Amino acid sequence: MDVVQQSLDAARARNARVVLPETDDPRIVEASARLVAEGLARPVPLSEARPAAAYVDLLLRNRPGLKPALALRLLEKPLIRAAAMVAAGEAEAMVAGVVHATRRVIEAAQLAIGMAEGVRTPSSFFLMVMPGGNALVLADCAVNTDPDAATLADIARASAVSAAALLGESRLALLSYATGASGSGPSVDRVRAAAEAGGFPGPVQADAALNAAIAARKGYRAPPANTLIFPDLNAGNIAYKLLQELAGAQALGPFLQGFARPVCDLSRGASVDDIVKATAITLALAV
Repeated sequence: MDVVQQSLDAARARNARVVLPETDDPRIVEASARLVAEGLARPVPLSEARPAAAYVDLLLRNRPGLKPALALRLLEKPLIRAAAMVAAGEAEAMVAGVVHATRRVIEAAQLAIGMAEGVRTPSSFFLMVMPGGNALVLADCAVNTDPDAATLADIARASAVSAAALLGESRLALLSYATGASGSGPSVDRVRAAAEAGGFPGPVQADAALNAAIAARKGYRAPPANTLIFPDLNAGNIAYKLLQELAGAQALGPFLQGFARPVCDLSRGASVDDIVKATAITLALAV
């Protein structure tokens, strides 16, 4: 069974609550109806939110120095109100992005939900399903342009959690153009520092990360990876698109990660089917 079907089955078994705040878009309306009809989730409308004053403390906790009056005004924004509902436990996840830009979804989640313990940086991942059914987590392919070592370590930490939830286990590799101590330079040195800071395997070339025989020849001792962490956005974005075009892989995402509760940033071109699948996968992260 592939990971998408597993996520759909898991969502159906839980029938968890989700808030999709962009209800002015007909795709969200249709997707919400499908989620209910197929027993995948229970969409919670913004109209069921408590008064804005009930969520002010959530914003003040995540943004020290924020004035309560400004927090009240911010909570009139649908994305921030929806994120506050998730933070308050009134829904298990937020799914948005067909109307709003990624940065707005991230801002709402940072302000109301906050970051997971040990993570300071929001990031994203793609779930890549290969033609044979094998699945990989690729990060960060959409958010962080040129991460430093600390940010790369954050991306790896968040990706490990995402992969464990979706794939059952996380086997990470921090990718570079060199394996171990075989190369140096600003990029590989940054990857090496991130790997050491987080206790993750790397730096490693992609072939050694995925192929045990090649890894043995290069002296790399780690199991074949199912979670690939790229040194920058150029590498990650190029890699996932090459897998799509040359290998026929299905790319699902990007999904946001690193927050204390699950948040999905949809593509503004997402179809109703995309929204339904993305919601199921996002809810699979709500462990």
